[in-house]
Amino acid sequence: MLKSKKHVFWEALIITIVIFLAGLFLGMLVETNNSNKISNFYLQSEISLSDATATSRLIENENLDCEMLKESNIRVADRIYEEAKLLELYEDSGKITDNMKLLHKKYDLLRALLWISNQESLSKCENYNMIVYLYDYNTEDTGKKATQNVWSKILLNIKSQNSDILLLPIAANQNLTTIEYLTEKYQVKQFPALVINNNQILYQLETAEPLLDLLN
Repeated sequence: MLKSKKHVFWEALIITIVIFLAGLFLGMLVETNNSNKISNFYLQSEISLSDATATSRLIENENLDCEMLKESNIRVADRIYEEAKLLELYEDSGKITDNMKLLHKKYDLLRALLWISNQESLSKCENYNMIVYLYDYNTEDTGKKATQNVWSKILLNIKSQNSDILLLPIAANQNLTTIEYLTEKYQVKQFPALVINNNQILYQLETAEPLLDLLN
């Protein structure tokens, strides 16, 4: 009788281990699949950014066409924004590996490059606005997390009502030299923060009005 109970115990233990390992493997398989999808999206965005940057240089070196410049840059920014939202959904569903965090970092760098590529264009064109939203990624501060959620909703609402806005949400705490340099260049002291058209900085955003007042 005692041997029978031990046999049942070991069988139950082996079954539990097998189920756990199968679940772990399945989870890693799902996340790897999601990472591959996002990586493919990222390559497309990278190509789009290179195309937009090349277009900007051609336009700036020849006859400046601000409308074409605006449409090209906003199209790339919107594409990156939509893909980053998908990344966040995948990220929330899988915490097994660091693949998603690395992809998030790559998208932040892509946005920073788009920020850089628009510095000269903004000084020449007044037919669009650029809003750089600098925030803390994966913060454990519940107060800051709540604030950033509010800001994200306000910015999304403003963006949905104005097609002439280049919106660039960028995680400022990714240990990327490019982003650190840009935050120092524009003298951003804390996060979250908004850099509007490279000449105004906001640290408070409870409603859309203060931001709308600073747009062209």
